[in-house]
Order: sequence, then structure tokens, then C-alpha cells
Amino acid sequence: MTTNENGNFAGKVAFVTGAANGIGRATALAFAREGASVVVADISEEGNQETAHMIEKLGVRALAVRCNVADEVEVAAIVEQTVASFGRLDAAFNNAGVMIPAVETADTSGDDFDRVTAINLRGVWNCMKHELRQMRAQGSGTIVNCSSIGGLIGIPGRAIYHASKHGVIGLTKSAALEYASRGIRINAVCPGTIETPMVMGMMDRESIAREDFLRDLPIGRLGQPEEIAAPVLWLCSEAASFVIGHALMVDGGYTAQ
Repeated sequence: MTTNENGNFAGKVAFVTGAANGIGRATALAFAREGASVVVADISEEGNQETAHMIEKLGVRALAVRCNVADEVEVAAIVEQTVASFGRLDAAFNNAGVMIPAVETADTSGDDFDRVTAINLRGVWNCMKHELRQMRAQGSGTIVNCSSIGGLIGIPGRAIYHASKHGVIGLTKSAALEYASRGIRINAVCPGTIETPMVMGMMDRESIAREDFLRDLPIGRLGQPEEIAAPVLWLCSEAASFVIGHALMVDGGYTAQ
């Protein structure tokens, strides 16, 4: 099976973090199906390489690089490697993130706060900083940062996670204003409850029944990773050319209640 040579991203180069599974993998594959060469980054080498092999089967080029997004040196190196390998960087989806078990704020450890913030917020900033340096030099590019419904609301026990995701939206909006006039568009996507390994693992660890999640979802089901990938690609496409600094909710109606 080969990709459509007339796809929306034919000849483009996309960069996706947290690409070893879930939303990141689905988005990397979606870029590939639309003709993009894709650089995939994740701390899991095995899953990341598997994603790259899946991309190559679609008939486009892939580069898999292990990267801890909390480490700015590693992020800078992977962006440099992307440009060295493909000559440019057209679209980036800063998706890598972690979640910790629910705990009251007073009982949260400093180590947990530092880890979640380092990956979910500092990691997005690290990526944006170096992606923007390349995009600024070439005068074009699109970035989508992965926030969450947790970037828009509060839920008891999730203060650290939600703080990091609120921060992602703040980064997105401010940076979007800085670069809007320079050919670079920056937006965020805010997924609801998506059927990913991270969410399924959380449900298992905290003994949360699927029915408990579904009760709060007007659509009556969990979302699928591909249902986040599609709006990410739209935000990166020319179809969204007038969309700047937006945090797009993709949550099955959860925040509309």
C-alpha cells in the first residue's frame, strides 16, 4: 500500500513526539497517509521504531529517534537531525505527555510535580523553541501542541496534570501571537477521554470502570486516537490557514455540559 501522492502534505516534513503509541502514532500515520515524510520521537525505542516501520509501509520516509522531551539538548539534536535528513520542518505535533494517579493536592510529592511539569509543559516549550527556530528561518510552518480538556477545566485529584495542560494553552496562545505575521501558525488540541494505553493504564491502576467514564460523555463512548489525529492534521493544513492561537476541544461533548 502506498500513500496518495496528491495528499495534503505531499513533499512536507512532519515531526511528532510521543509517537510510540496512541494519539502520537495515529497522527504520525495520518501525516504519512497524506504524503509527508515523518520524524517520530519517543522515549520508548521499540514502539517508536514500530511506528516508523508502519510509516515506511505507506511508501514515505520515516526517521525514528529516541528522545526525552524534558531534555532540551535531546530536543535540539532531533530537530537538527530532522533538518539534516529532510532539509526542512513543515509541521510539528508536540504530543508527548504523562499522567500520574489521582491524588489530593496536599498529598502530592514535589517529585511528581517536577516530573509532570518537565514532560508536559517544559517538554512542549523545549520542542516549540527549537521547531520555531527552524520555521522562523524558513518563513513557514505549523505547530499543534497537545493540551487536554484538563487544560480547560479542573477535576479533583488532577491538579498537577491540569496545571501543566493549562500551561500548554498559555504557551500556545502567546507564541501564536509572536509568529502569526511571520508565516507560522500555532494552535493546540484538547482531547477528551481517548482510548490510549495511557488512559487504559490509568483506568486499571485506579480501578475506574469504563461505565464511569461513559456516564460523563454525551457521545456515549470513548474517543479513538484517529479522532484526534484528524483535527491535528486539519490544524496543520491550509484548510485552517486563518486559525491561530486556538485550543480546539475534541471531547465528545464533555466540556459542552
